[in-house]
Amino acid sequence: MKCNICLLLLIACLPFNRSLYANKNIHPLSTFYFSDDPNIQYTGRVDFSNPKRPRFWVPGVYITAIFKGSFCSFVINDEVLHGNLHNYIEVVIDDTKFFRIKTKTKTDTIDVAKGLSEGNHSITICKNTESGTGYLEFVGFICENISPLTPKPNRKIECIGNSITCGTGSDLSEIPCGAGEWHDQHNAYMSYGAVTARNLHAQWHLSSVSGIGLTHSCCGLKIIMPQVFDKINMRSDSILWDFNKYQPDVVTICLGQNDGIQDSAFFCNAYVEFIKTVRSIYSNAHIICLTSPMANEKLNAAQRKYLEAVTSFINAQGDKKVSSYFFSKRYYHGCDSHPNLEEHKQIAEELTAYIKTVMNW
Repeated sequence: MKCNICLLLLIACLPFNRSLYANKNIHPLSTFYFSDDPNIQYTGRVDFSNPKRPRFWVPGVYITAIFKGSFCSFVINDEVLHGNLHNYIEVVIDDTKFFRIKTKTKTDTIDVAKGLSEGNHSITICKNTESGTGYLEFVGFICENISPLTPKPNRKIECIGNSITCGTGSDLSEIPCGAGEWHDQHNAYMSYGAVTARNLHAQWHLSSVSGIGLTHSCCGLKIIMPQVFDKINMRSDSILWDFNKYQPDVVTICLGQNDGIQDSAFFCNAYVEFIKTVRSIYSNAHIICLTSPMANEKLNAAQRKYLEAVTSFINAQGDKKVSSYFFSKRYYHGCDSHPNLEEHKQIAEELTAYIKTVMNW
């Protein structure tokens, strides 16, 4: 009898028991599918050290799956950095229903779909807030069934940048500028890089940190992009990223807003060295150097000169797959003079057209 009791206790305490997660109150057919299920796809810089708790910091990391049935929920962990910072996530059902959701606790079970038609439905979960708001861990889906996914798009884009690329200050749909926390207006899913990638039917990575620069960062930030470019948690310069996991066809670099106007030789030399680093990692990618969409007239003029000099120098050395693009106007109607959501869409339209030209897409 004692042995039987011990066995029952052992079974009850086993980690990752599906019955602990499958919520029959949601639906009697609900089953829990763990984060390491082969039919769940991840795109972005993710730490899989614990496959049951894949962890990610940078904005724009997204998870996709196809579920069968009329309902779907998922379980996600939030670091709750500093004890009070909660992440926002974007949830998209069937590419038509959009939900911007803020986590509430360290572990949330989020019910995002009820009463759908029977059959297969797609779901995308995207981290809207950047590394400074802390990590997220995906635990798994609660649904009737997870179906095999179609392959990811062949095209791949990586966008390197600062708060603009993060989507900072862009989404005023719930909380106006100057109210709430600094990250309440973040929306990486609707940022120019993610929108551009979707326009071009491509995967995307947003390798970006708010406040970061190429040679000089703002706001007391002690890191610069060349220092942290090889990290999963870029904000804290930690956990090496394996570049073999994602080799983009196009890399955009949008840095310089936080550097400001610098000595031209100093800035251009640093830019050239960073392009050489990127090229050493991505041998076949087309690299596009962008002016800052929110730069004022004076900074924009300086950036044009910098990028013209940089791309001309690199091209003269034999690398013809480096070019620059100058945005047609200033985009600054979001919070703290960042682009808002409509302006991110316009930036993406400009960039989409340019990439189509250089890549013959």
